[in-house]
Amino acid sequence: MPKRDIIVVGASSGGLEALRVLVSGLPVDFPASVFIVWHLSPQSPNLLPGLLDPHTPLKVSSAQDNEPIEPGRIYVARPDRHLLVSLGRVCVTNGPQENRFRPAVDTLFRSAACTYGPRVIGVVLTGQLDDGTAGLWAIKDRGGLSIIQSPLDAAFPSMPATARQYVAIDYELPLSAIA
Repeated sequence: MPKRDIIVVGASSGGLEALRVLVSGLPVDFPASVFIVWHLSPQSPNLLPGLLDPHTPLKVSSAQDNEPIEPGRIYVARPDRHLLVSLGRVCVTNGPQENRFRPAVDTLFRSAACTYGPRVIGVVLTGQLDDGTAGLWAIKDRGGLSIIQSPLDAAFPSMPATARQYVAIDYELPLSAIA
């Protein structure tokens, strides 16, 4: 089994509470890097790292362009910027919106799939519409692992339900079991 050390997570509506629950379950010695996209208004203040930090022993920060990827860290997309990964580095870009969002879940997921293939675990949490589905498909296509929050457990079930409709999901779990 390949080492799975790149975790990409996408959430939208209802995502703040879901992300708090997810990061609170990660242990202090977590050996992977976690990248989070949460749909926000472009004018939103960059508060997510501070809102997640009290709930996890891991270092949480806003992603900075070209910073090195380190295990045991949580990188959060900034409002109005896409978060991507390249070989050993974080990328923050101002590319076009995708699925009506910047940052977009699919953008992060595809970059991880293309760069790290079977090392990637993609996680789609609560949210409306279908962002994350195409990116989760790319992760599976390149040998990665797919996880969705059970739509029955999600505050807004559309994102995980759509992913389940189009992607061969490895694990469909209640939020409390995903970490």
